[in-house]
Amino acid sequence: MSKIVDARGLSCPAPVLMAKKAIDDAPQDSSKDESIDEIKVIVDNEASMENVSRFLTSRAFNVEVLQDGGDFKVFGKKDGSEKVLKSESPISKHSQSTEVSDSHKQKILVLAATDRMGFGDDELGKKLMVSFLKTIKEMGDELWRLVFVNNGVKLTIKGSAVLEDLLDYEKNGLKIMVCGTCLTHFNLLDAKKVGETTNMLDIVTAMQLADKVINI
Repeated sequence: MSKIVDARGLSCPAPVLMAKKAIDDAPQDSSKDESIDEIKVIVDNEASMENVSRFLTSRAFNVEVLQDGGDFKVFGKKDGSEKVLKSESPISKHSQSTEVSDSHKQKILVLAATDRMGFGDDELGKKLMVSFLKTIKEMGDELWRLVFVNNGVKLTIKGSAVLEDLLDYEKNGLKIMVCGTCLTHFNLLDAKKVGETTNMLDIVTAMQLADKVINI
């Protein structure tokens, strides 16, 4: 069964939640040909395109994205087919992937909602945040997620005092999540240089899975 979700005009996490509802509300008995094996989600911004693609991939769909003017058509197929509309070419593909966690390790999520630490003196606060982000590597393998929201997303762009450190963390396996709505609000979506553009559903899910959440 196929499904079309028109999420144009909406910002994340609304398109992801609409796609999730479409999939979850469909009957799950594939023998009756009623479960969704194809879905098309139409969005009109890059952040939503990336978030919907990632969500569908997490639900075992093979994903292709086609751009049509200012719209993005995110196609999800469960049959593994590479077929897309003949008149269009995909701008990206996402293969199915699974994440394996180490159950014996404590999973710490650090949520940075600002580019400075504490109140009183902004310059001091910025220096403290830089020092903190350069030092969290001492958590070792227990540092599981680093999430940037609100003003914190400015730490992930070109010119950030900690950009090289964040790139090094990511290279060594740390998953860095950056709020797409926040990047869009500050007009920094194209300026982000590190991390995965994400949405509030992904962030909330990560917080649920974490053993400990540290808020900065």
